[in-house]
Formats: sequence, C-alpha cells, structure tokens
Amino acid sequence: METSQKLALKELQSLPNIGPACAKDLFQLGFRHPSELAGQDPKELYDRLCVQSGVRHDPCVLDTFMSAVSYANGNPAQKWWEFTNERKMLYPDI
Repeated sequence: METSQKLALKELQSLPNIGPACAKDLFQLGFRHPSELAGQDPKELYDRLCVQSGVRHDPCVLDTFMSAVSYANGNPAQKWWEFTNERKMLYPDI
C-alpha cells in the first residue's frame, strides 16, 4: 500500500464512526480527506459503493455515511445508529 493511501485512510478514520473498512470504502469512492465529504449526498455514495462492489451493502453503511457527511458539514458528532430512523423515513426501500 502506498504511503499516500495509508495517510488518506488514516485521515478518513479520524471521522467519527469510520473504521478501517469504511475508510477503504470511502477511499474507493475517491475521497482522500474528511473535508471532501462536506456537501455530499450519503445515499448517492451508498448507491455508488453498491454498484462498484457489485453487492448491496447493509443499510448501516448508509447510516454511517449519513453520520460522516453530517459531521463533515459541521454538525456535532453522532453515533451512526442515531441516523437509522432518518434513513428509514427517507429511504424505506433500503
């Protein structure tokens, strides 16, 4: 693994709720720094990840993306599961 990739993964893991696996997902989606998530659409990120990986990911991945984008947008850190009800209301098919 390149040094730049290692640094990017470490930076992404500085986000609340983002561990090694989710950091790799975000890296795969093209993100290198937490600030790049500001203004992103978590549902679009989730859909892109599912297409890129060829599998439908667990809905908690969308909850986690929602928490990361919210934090990047300047909101206080929240646990990913605090976004579950909102996700269920917004995207009942997931």
